[in-house]
Amino acid sequence: VGKKVQAIYLWWHKPVINKELLQSLPNLKVIANSGVGMDHLDLKLVASFGVKMANAPRAVSSSTADTGMALLLASARRLVEVHNISISPRMEYYEADILGVKVAGATLGIIGMGSIGYKIALRAKAFEMNILYHNRTRRKAQEEQAVGATYCKKIDSLLQQADFVMVVVSLTPQTHMLIGKRELELMKPTATLINISRGAVVHQEALAAALQTGVIRAAALDVTSPEPLPRDHPLLKLKNVIITPHLGIKTDKASYMITEEAVENILAALNGLPLPSEVLPS
Repeated sequence: VGKKVQAIYLWWHKPVINKELLQSLPNLKVIANSGVGMDHLDLKLVASFGVKMANAPRAVSSSTADTGMALLLASARRLVEVHNISISPRMEYYEADILGVKVAGATLGIIGMGSIGYKIALRAKAFEMNILYHNRTRRKAQEEQAVGATYCKKIDSLLQQADFVMVVVSLTPQTHMLIGKRELELMKPTATLINISRGAVVHQEALAAALQTGVIRAAALDVTSPEPLPRDHPLLKLKNVIITPHLGIKTDKASYMITEEAVENILAALNGLPLPSEVLPS
């Protein structure tokens, strides 16, 4: 049926798009992705076959922003730790051992202020947080004012000031291992790192060492590299880490909206119309 296939809808990176598959589908016009991140695709290779690509930014931004704030709050108030205490047979603890950190009035540093990053800023404003952000391009003044965000041209300035650092960038050669030993050491010892982008954006061995030695207070990760982590990975043994299995967009409504957005892009491509969410190779 290779000659009949005109569109591919990728769900969770499947099917794998490689040269052999593209060669077997001579009439393929479009690949629609179920999410924003396109790091699993060789964009230049796909484009060389004359195939258009689209993602689903509108459908995923709110659910992913919710996940980021959930991780921030859960880490700040140590929800996983206190849940385990609450269900333990003896439920013994000292109040000093379960003290969290205050979110209201704290400073949130957002690395990557795209559609998801901006929705995180909107949520953080409701929690009375001070907001810093670092992005390749600065947001418009009215957008900054709407959420009370301050632009940091250099990432170092953001890392030095933030109580919570939220990473919301796409995985590219430029962002691979963006947060390493040097960046972690710039952060406050009381700070928390939250990663909802891609696991490879953070140097995980450096993060584990920083958490073990008190370089930073805690981490909350919705993404790892690989997913899942090997069962003997040091991050899985630390109390000051929360790890979730890439929950980002996993809500019933978001899944439905992603499919709608993908279908919209596919129909546009098949009818020779502009794709609402077209992604071009950089």
